[in-house]
Amino acid sequence: MASKAARFRCLYAPPIPALRPSLHTSRTFATAVSEPTEPTAPPANTRRRESVFKDRLNAGPSFSDFTSPPPPEDDTFPIRTAMVGPAGKQKEITRLPSWLQTPIPNNANYKSIKKDLRGLNLHTVCEEARCPNISDCWGGSDKSAATATIMLMGDTCTRGCRFCSVKTSKAPLPLDPHEPEHTAEALKRWGLGYVVLTSVDRDDLADGGANHFAETIMKIKSKAPGMLVEALTGDYAGDLEMVAKVARSGLDVYAHNVETVEELTPMVRDRRAKFRQSLSVLKHAKEAKEGLITKTSIMLGLGETEEQLWETLRELRNVDVDVVTFGQYMRPTKRHMPVHTYVTPAVFETWRQRALDIGFLYCASGPLVRSSYKAGEAFIENVIKKRARKNQTALAEHDVIERLGRATSL
Repeated sequence: MASKAARFRCLYAPPIPALRPSLHTSRTFATAVSEPTEPTAPPANTRRRESVFKDRLNAGPSFSDFTSPPPPEDDTFPIRTAMVGPAGKQKEITRLPSWLQTPIPNNANYKSIKKDLRGLNLHTVCEEARCPNISDCWGGSDKSAATATIMLMGDTCTRGCRFCSVKTSKAPLPLDPHEPEHTAEALKRWGLGYVVLTSVDRDDLADGGANHFAETIMKIKSKAPGMLVEALTGDYAGDLEMVAKVARSGLDVYAHNVETVEELTPMVRDRRAKFRQSLSVLKHAKEAKEGLITKTSIMLGLGETEEQLWETLRELRNVDVDVVTFGQYMRPTKRHMPVHTYVTPAVFETWRQRALDIGFLYCASGPLVRSSYKAGEAFIENVIKKRARKNQTALAEHDVIERLGRATSL
C-alpha cells in the first residue's frame, strides 16, 4: 500500500525541468550530463549560400584599378583633409588649394539675375552644375556684363555621368512649349552681346530635343539679331541629322564637350556617351555650316596622363575643332567621382600654350575655367565679328564686280 501511495504522489508531482542543452554537446538527457566535447566540423557535403550579384560586385575591381598612376610630383598638389564639426560629431572634408577658393555669391546683380530666371521658369547650368565661377559671371557691375548659361529642356537629365551633379531620371517632365519664347525674352531684356545655351540630355525624346533647341536659337535671333549665340549640345545619341539641324539654326559657336581622354571616358561619362561619337558630332557640325566655330572642353585631375592628353588634342585637331578649354575637375558631392589630382596653375598654362602651338584658334586653360566661362567668349566674339565684317566686305566687292561687268557688256 505504501508503494502505491508513493507512486501516486510521483505521478502528480510537478515535472522536473529539463536541462538546457550545452553548446558543446550533441545531446543531453535529464538524468545525466555528458562531458563537454569539441565542436564537430560540418559535413563535407553541406551546401553554401548561393552568391548574389552584390557579392561579385564587391569582390570585383574598383575605379582606382582602371586609372593610370599619378603624374609626376611637380604636376600635382597633395590632397589635404581636415576634421570639422563639434566634438563627437566631426567629419572629414577635403581642403581645396588656394587657387580653387572663390567668394560666396551675394551681391545685388546676382540676386537680380536669379530673380529674373525664376520669374520666367528658366534654369541655368551655373546653378544646376554648381559652377564655382557663378559669383564672377553673375556678379558684374550690370546685367549686360554678366554671363549666364541658360539650360534648356528642364533641370533633369536622362543620363548619369559620374562627374555631374545635374538631377537624373529615366522619364523627366515634358518639354515646356513656352521655353523658347521665355528664353529669348529674358536675353533680350538683359541686352547681352554673347549668350551660351546648353541643355540636359533627353534620350526619352525621338529627336533628343534638337528641334526645341533650334527653335530657341531662332527665337533669340529674331528678337536680338545682333546677339551672338553659343550652343553647348549633347550628342543626340549619334543622330547627325539632329546635329546638322542645330548647327544650321543660326548659332555662331557649336560646342560639344568630350570631357576627358578616350581611355577614361567609360569610367567618367554615362555609358551612352562615347569619345568617338563626340568627335563625330564636332566634325559633322563643322561640315553642316561653313565658317561655324566648334568648341570642346576637357577636365583635368581625373587620372589622365600626359600622352593621353596629347593624343586627345591631336584627335580634336583632326576634326578641325577651333577652341578647347581646360579646367580642374571638382567633386560636386560625395556620391560623385573623387578628385585624382589637383593640377597647378603652371601646368594649366603649359597646356594652353601647347594647344595654341598645334593650331587651335583659342584656348582657355585654368583651374576654374569651364566650357562656357566668359574669359574665352570675349575673344570668340571678336573673331566672329571680324569674320562677319570680312564676309560683308567680300560680298560688297563681288556686288561691285558684277555691276561693272554688266555695265561693260552694255
